[in-house]
Order: sequence, then structure tokens, then C-alpha cells
Amino acid sequence: MDLGLQGKVVLITGGASGIGRATAQLFAQEGAKVVVADMNERGGRETVELLKQAAGEATFVACDVRHEAQVKAMVDRVVQLHGRLDCAFNNAGISERFDPITETTEEHWRLVLDTNLTGVFLCLKYELQVMQRQQSGAIVNASSIMGLVASAGNTEYAASKAGVANLTRSTALAYAKQGIRINATCPAAIDTPMTQKIWAKEPAMKARLASMQPMGRIGQPEEVARAVLFLCSDAASFITGHTLAVDGGYLAQ
Repeated sequence: MDLGLQGKVVLITGGASGIGRATAQLFAQEGAKVVVADMNERGGRETVELLKQAAGEATFVACDVRHEAQVKAMVDRVVQLHGRLDCAFNNAGISERFDPITETTEEHWRLVLDTNLTGVFLCLKYELQVMQRQQSGAIVNASSIMGLVASAGNTEYAASKAGVANLTRSTALAYAKQGIRINATCPAAIDTPMTQKIWAKEPAMKARLASMQPMGRIGQPEEVARAVLFLCSDAASFITGHTLAVDGGYLAQ
């Protein structure tokens, strides 16, 4: 199936590793012009080099999505490079620990909310300004199954991802008549460098999470990346405001 992504300009935040890198690779394979953004400059440039080695077109832009001036500069750079912005995957996020709320510091709460939720808000703010001028575009935000259902622990992460899910619905409704589609992916546990760090501290967690999935395994970054490509593609032309679970059947239980 032709996804209609050839020549499209795509911005991916959090593109230095994991789901972001996998998504960048798949977009490049489809012939898209990929802009990889991350505060991890080394990882981001490694992603770009991987894309170029596979004959893809890619550029790196350094950006910490917590800071509005950097987000604006990132989007401005995309337009400067390519003259437009067709697709965006607002993927930058963190999840570092599972402290009870009584042991969660205000500093850590603000770090997670600023990155996972405010970062998506800021990206949407400037991406939508470009897409409004074009009267076209597709955006995918990175939420989580923890943004759709409750679980004990990691309160700040769950709150941030629930915010992303409803932010997605709200903005999708606001811009539906302007040719702009906005959706979200909601993965379960995925095998990425971020989750690997958590599992290294709690070795039993990976097996426990795998056992909770009806498929009996942890997901892979490419499996989420394919969902992002679909939501950005012409194949999803009548889909907006949707939170797509990529969860091995977890939410069906």
C-alpha cells in the first residue's frame, strides 16, 4: 500500500533513540524528508546518520521541548529547510521511576509534566501555526495506555499521558475543519533504552509487564512506529481525535 508519504516533511521529537528513532527510519524508508529533534545531540545525530546511510533525507535539530523558545526555533528551522511541515510526531518524553505519590518530589513532578505534557502543548502550538497556513497536516502525539487506564504508581507519568490523550482530542476537534488531523498512540510496555534503564533497576519488572500482556511479550519500537506512520498517512485520512492503543491486547482485558 502506498502511504502517500513520499516527499512529505516530517518532524519527530525524541528522535535520538527508541520509538522516535524507529519512526524516523520508517518515514525515511517511505521517502519522507525527516527532521529529527532531541536534546540528546549525540543520539539525534546518530539517528540522522543511520537514515542517510540508508539513502534517506534527514536533518538534526537540537531542542528541549520544555522551553518555548527552543520549540519555536525548531519549527522555524523545519520551515526554513523545507518550506512546509506535513507531519509531526510529538514523541519526546521521560519516565524514570515508580515512586509512590507520597515520595514524589515536586521537582520530579514538574520535570515529567513539563516534558511529557507541556512539551506536547508547545509543539502543537507552533506546528499548528504552520499547518493552518497550509490548511493541511497530520500530527501524532505520544500518549500511553497509562493515559487511558489507571494503575498504581508512577503517578506523574500517568497524569502527563492522560493530559496528552485529552489534549489530542481537544485540538483534533478544534482543527478538524482546517484539513489537519491530530491523533495519539498509546503504547503498553515497549522495549526501548528508556524502559531498559527502569528494568535494570527492577529486573523483575520486565517479566511482570510481559505477563500482563495477552500476547505474552513486550512490544518493539517498530510496532509503535508503524502505527504512527499509518496515522500520518493517506490511509488514515478520515481518522482524527483518536487514541490508538498499541498494547498487545492489554486494554481488551
